[in-house]
Amino acid sequence: MRPTAAMSDEKPLPFVYQFAAGAIAGVSEILVMYPLDVVKTRVQLQTAPAGSADAYNGMLDCFRKIIKTEGFSRLYRGISAPILMEAPKRATKFAANDEWGKIYRSWFGVTKMNQSLSILTGASAGATESFVVVPFELVKIRLQDKASAGKYNGMVDCVVKTVRNEGILAMYQGLESTMWRHILWNAGYFGCIFQVRQMLPKAETKQGQITNDIISGSIGGTVGTIINTPMDVVKSRIQNTPRVPGQVPKYNWAWSSVATVLREEGAGALYKGFLPKVLRLGPGGGILLVVYTNVMEMFRSWQK
Repeated sequence: MRPTAAMSDEKPLPFVYQFAAGAIAGVSEILVMYPLDVVKTRVQLQTAPAGSADAYNGMLDCFRKIIKTEGFSRLYRGISAPILMEAPKRATKFAANDEWGKIYRSWFGVTKMNQSLSILTGASAGATESFVVVPFELVKIRLQDKASAGKYNGMVDCVVKTVRNEGILAMYQGLESTMWRHILWNAGYFGCIFQVRQMLPKAETKQGQITNDIISGSIGGTVGTIINTPMDVVKSRIQNTPRVPGQVPKYNWAWSSVATVLREEGAGALYKGFLPKVLRLGPGGGILLVVYTNVMEMFRSWQK
């Protein structure tokens, strides 16, 4: 079982099936793992000194303070944007990975995928995916930030106020850093899935296939997260910085923002929010792969 035709010898299904399977897989993962994303964003955005009343002293402390001071529902604040984003995002991820795989196999004159091509196709799919997700990511980040809790009355209000106050191009603020984030994560994710599946014993049963998908997807999600977390930290800060005419934002471009964080807060700050992020995207990568491959299998059975 493979997440895309580029990683499989199975006949690819039409795009509409990939779109639907990706949407179902993505929404399933979001509903289970979203509170960890809220906590991750809060920890990444905080600049309060350690030990201060407003500081989050780790993942569990952040969970506790959000629930205590803002209520449990705050852990799902901003979820409408990523849910709406999941269908085009996951469809783009898997479909682009498939299409880039075909292109690269043709360019390099090979008939089957290997790990190097899996990494390259994953990176290319990540870059493609970025153009779809940036506006949704910007809205999600601003709704999740504690400082913006009373500023926006939901997703539509956030979009309206952002466009009115900062211009329509503000919706693509952070595109460059988002591209780096997705290139790195997808390269690690798809590259690991390919390699881990080669190493695992061939599954002889349905349960064995699911187990292999959970293992390979979780390892892929974990490796992708280790690689891309610094870019995720600076992306969150870039997208959460309102654009003011005539002023250059403190966090503007990805690599200069990395340098700023290193200089002002140290290397450890580039991994702020890593624990909730890896707890979400490690197992989340497994959930995504299991749901996607099983939905695609169901669609294939309908075609027979």
